[in-house]
Amino acid sequence: MQMEKRADGLHITGYVNVTGKLSRPVITPHGKVLETIEERAFDSAIRKSGDITVTVDHDSTAYASTRDGTLELREDAIGLHANVLVTDPTVIEMARKGQIKGWSFGMYNVVDELEQRADGLPIRHVKDLMLDHITLVKDKTPCYSATSVEYRADSLTDIESRAIDVMSEYLEKPDYTEFTERLRRISE
Repeated sequence: MQMEKRADGLHITGYVNVTGKLSRPVITPHGKVLETIEERAFDSAIRKSGDITVTVDHDSTAYASTRDGTLELREDAIGLHANVLVTDPTVIEMARKGQIKGWSFGMYNVVDELEQRADGLPIRHVKDLMLDHITLVKDKTPCYSATSVEYRADSLTDIESRAIDVMSEYLEKPDYTEFTERLRRISE
């Protein structure tokens, strides 16, 4: 995860999840399992999920969204990649102070397959999903461990929240807006 403060806000880029990697033990509708998101599951989710938002710690406040163009998501050969523009001063300050620990995401309508193993926990292969939101993790632990229940569209929806540990980096670029404008006026 890289966070860069620019004149127009905080630009955050990085991988929300790496496909094909096993999680730590998580609690799911199948009980305690290891989990992996299969390749192309995020690609499908992006195409069919509608507006996907960016929150902090799975809260309901949206700081960016695919609908308004402040969130761009794509799945590539590595996993789910995000480009986010956040203009909220509180989130920018959290990033500046190093309080953002990583990413997480909320999913529902999961299509999965359980692989039983004799030598350990079963593996849950997530083959398809609806992506509800991605979240910046501040006060929660960024790990595959939580399931939360949230209200969406006036109905109760079971949102499974997932995360990975990532290193975050914060950069602050100077605001050259005033200087650029002065140069433009001089050159006219």
